[in-house]
Amino acid sequence: MKTLLLIRHAKSDWPEDVDDFDRPLTELGNINAPKMAEFLRQHEVPIDAFVSSPALRAKETCRLFSEVYDKNYTTNDKLYRPSEANFLSVIFDTDDRVNHLALFSHNNGISNFANSLSDEIVNLPTSGVAAYEIDCEHWSDFENAPKKFLFFYSPKNFTH
Repeated sequence: MKTLLLIRHAKSDWPEDVDDFDRPLTELGNINAPKMAEFLRQHEVPIDAFVSSPALRAKETCRLFSEVYDKNYTTNDKLYRPSEANFLSVIFDTDDRVNHLALFSHNNGISNFANSLSDEIVNLPTSGVAAYEIDCEHWSDFENAPKKFLFFYSPKNFTH
């Protein structure tokens, strides 16, 4: 049994003269990403591997999550402006020793991919997390494996 977490990058800024790839997180993004990671950790949601789009806003979100979990992260170019095939490619390439995989990416791709996995419709907001249980032993079997929606959390789940 495997678990896949799909996480949209935290709230990002749109500074003038900055390429989309290099957009930084806002102050709210820098607050919400570690809060969401801590929320997941406190609810005993395991994550073995963190893989992020290389775009600054996604990479910074992933870094903040990985710090809460005290784990390293990697980036994969396929998670920037991703198609469903891009997500599948990253998943298929995941080491089978990883049972709980977190992918950090962007809309519309990440919400579209999430919605392709189950009947549960989610539109991932910034720092939003959707999780799925995948009934397989090997990530290479992901595509045809039964999938079960587990949960969806957004920063609105936090009590202020």
